[in-house]
Amino acid sequence: MSKPSTKSNERGRPARAAGAGEASTPEVEGDDIGAAELTRRVAENLRLLRKQRDLSLDELAARSGVSRATLSQVETSKTNPTIAILWKIAAGLGVPFASLLGEERVERVRVLRRGDAQVLRSADGRLESRPLTPAGASPLVECYELRLAPRGLSRSEPHAKGTCESLTVLTGVLRLHVGDEVVELGTGDSVFFEADLAHAYENPGRVEARYHNAIVYPRA
Repeated sequence: MSKPSTKSNERGRPARAAGAGEASTPEVEGDDIGAAELTRRVAENLRLLRKQRDLSLDELAARSGVSRATLSQVETSKTNPTIAILWKIAAGLGVPFASLLGEERVERVRVLRRGDAQVLRSADGRLESRPLTPAGASPLVECYELRLAPRGLSRSEPHAKGTCESLTVLTGVLRLHVGDEVVELGTGDSVFFEADLAHAYENPGRVEARYHNAIVYPRA
């Protein structure tokens, strides 16, 4: 997905994915907790995950394709990173996207209220991604509700090797680009695809489209 990049983002740029050195455009927004709280969580989780893996900023930059300067800014809460950058960082760390956003919990039954979801939006506001599973609930699966505006396009760079996505069109239409392939889907249609290729979501319709997107990560 591109939490989006773009997804969303990776929550749709035109939603073009940002370059590896870009982090100036705020794209992460929270309904209740706010962007500032999300920025803090991302900074803390990035620092913890990087140190757990004994990676320097330079090493993570090489693995993720995100510049050392940008990583430093994200880790010190000096910038609100784009969705595309968060996807790259997650891939570089080898963790699910939500690991950068949430606080780990261990309850057997975990409810995620709609108003508590950490909604991600693209810079132009045309793509919105709402998590349907609590952050950290599973290291293997994440589920999102995506909303893509009419004529909207959201590009996502390849996720970690072996990552797949299962997407169902709830309302509207979807033109899905996966590598060189393009498929058209209508309401009720589903698609499963390898997301370790560059991919993009396009809404060619005249009304907003809604999708359910499940991201499946490879077992370690």
